[in-house]
Amino acid sequence: MTTATGSAATGTPAPLAPVLQTVYTARGVFAVVWAVLLLVTASTLDSITPVRAVTVVLLVLYPLVDLAAALVDLRSGRASRPAALYVNAALSLLAAVGLAFAVGSDLAAVLRVWGAWAVTAGIVQLVVAVRRRGLGGQWAQVLSGGISVLAGGSFLAQAGSDSASLGSLAGYATLGGLFFLVSAVRLHRSAQVVR
Repeated sequence: MTTATGSAATGTPAPLAPVLQTVYTARGVFAVVWAVLLLVTASTLDSITPVRAVTVVLLVLYPLVDLAAALVDLRSGRASRPAALYVNAALSLLAAVGLAFAVGSDLAAVLRVWGAWAVTAGIVQLVVAVRRRGLGGQWAQVLSGGISVLAGGSFLAQAGSDSASLGSLAGYATLGGLFFLVSAVRLHRSAQVVR
């Protein structure tokens, strides 16, 4: 993932919208590809196979990509009130660590960790998107944050049921990825209007 960090000669930070457009595009594409790979590999976490190893890597990788995106956003130097981004980064790191342990337990543990992360990260996403509404493209992030909170609750509920499945995580990631891509397009269009 590449980002613009501003003018090297002046040391000024880059405008936030182009950085977010890059981050949103990368996250959107990653989420959709990740979802397809998870659907292909996520038949079970019970047996020790090469396919299970790929599933484990995918589960831990997703919050790490979220962490990287938050750090790029912070590094852009244009984040107003960056506390929410620090919270998001911390939540993503905790989720990655929690998932690394949960995959050694069972599917219910994975869904509980993922669900808790989806709820808390969704709240942060809502807060950040509302604060950035003037940039354009943030309505999709507001929807994504709200859906993340609801989906997280669903994952927590699903963890205790017989119908528990990793497939629901793939659907969640696909929808989130599409929202990121919509935001990237809207930011691009907003930038075109300003020029």
